[in-house]
Amino acid sequence: MSQYKEIVSNGLWKNNPALVQLLGLCPLLAVTGSVVNALGLGLATMLVLVGSNIAVSLIRNAVSDAVRLPAFVMIIAAFTTCTELLMQAFTFELYQILGIFIPLIVTNCAILGRADAFASKNSILPSAIDGLMMGMGFLCVLVAIGAIRESIGSGTLFNNMQLLFGESARGWSIQLFGEGYRGFLVAVLPPGAFLVAGMLIALKNSIDSHLQARAAANKVKLEKGSKRVRTTGQVA
Repeated sequence: MSQYKEIVSNGLWKNNPALVQLLGLCPLLAVTGSVVNALGLGLATMLVLVGSNIAVSLIRNAVSDAVRLPAFVMIIAAFTTCTELLMQAFTFELYQILGIFIPLIVTNCAILGRADAFASKNSILPSAIDGLMMGMGFLCVLVAIGAIRESIGSGTLFNNMQLLFGESARGWSIQLFGEGYRGFLVAVLPPGAFLVAGMLIALKNSIDSHLQARAAANKVKLEKGSKRVRTTGQVA
């Protein structure tokens, strides 16, 4: 159980592929102009991560080191192609908007990195959970950046969600600053993506530093000699 807790913690926070490993930055910065774009690419990446991790785990004892990486790339390419075909079939307009970044999932270092560093050394269930959590961590960062950029840049949130969830989601759009909001152009341009990503990384580092300082402050430093326990819980 502790192994799975560690996998979840690493994927979502401690070893987040976007905020800690800084992998997959090209799609992270390029398609996060809105929540729907970020969510679409994040779900596609997570699907490929889970599928490739399971497949790599299945063949880990049958593939020699000489062809290991080419085999991993072929597996990732196969799952990316399946994901691409699914998007063409069910979310074609969103697929057209995301464009080249769907097939470029094959070259996402986060996917190949997890296949080589984790799935090739672990059984199926831990590998599947690792792929799911790493994909979820990447997805959360994508959606966070997309939400911030869409809110500041366009003054809306959840706009065009029908591209991913169908016509029933057309009314999900929220006008944050009223109809007269002109938007903030920098937020929807590439510099805005860099700024927002940098702020999220700084926020995570700040939270980690605060948690570490708090944990250090709560540690009781025991000295040699007799001790007395106070009603406050302190040892003196």
